[in-house]
Amino acid sequence: MSANAPPDRGNRVRTRSRGQVHTLEAFTAALLVVSGVLFALQATAVTPLTASTSNQHIENQHRTAAADVLSAGAENGTLRPAVTFWDPDDSAFVAAGSRGFYTNGGPPNAFGAALNDTFGGLSTAGRRIAYNVEVRYRTPDGDTRKQTMVYMGSPSDNAAAATRTVVLADDTPLSGASGNVSSANFYAPDAAPNASFYNVMEVRIVVWQM
Repeated sequence: MSANAPPDRGNRVRTRSRGQVHTLEAFTAALLVVSGVLFALQATAVTPLTASTSNQHIENQHRTAAADVLSAGAENGTLRPAVTFWDPDDSAFVAAGSRGFYTNGGPPNAFGAALNDTFGGLSTAGRRIAYNVEVRYRTPDGDTRKQTMVYMGSPSDNAAAATRTVVLADDTPLSGASGNVSSANFYAPDAAPNASFYNVMEVRIVVWQM
């Protein structure tokens, strides 16, 4: 063949085919990389939102359950006796021990039974819910103080709370001892000494997932 003869056409076709194959492989590799990046971004964006939504759902459930316990206690007459379930000799809730509050579950009364039925106690098998109960009240100076009724630990960041007020009169009897809130060594003072009204107690339940 002469040195000036044109290149073989078959060689040109094979060269072009190899170039197309390399281009296709490069495109496929780039597509895989882009798909991987998009998947990673999607996972990063969706996971926190899903967790947040789940946490919010659990919080709403706990808040509703706590509110239902308080509402039922107010309606069936067991909430006020729980507030006044006080032993003036021990300066503590009845049978609460040296700490003055309950740590294994609700108090030994109807309100405590409702708490245990709803949230369980420390002895409940598979328990994954903890709760605290505190009673807030006013002083004659207008300050707000609190008395712990149930304490199971420090609430998590996703804790939910519900409250209910209970009005006490001067002659409201103690439910765990003789006497009434005015005559006994009750934990809350008379916020209105010149009136028959004694104090407004706010019962607060804080619930969280363990």
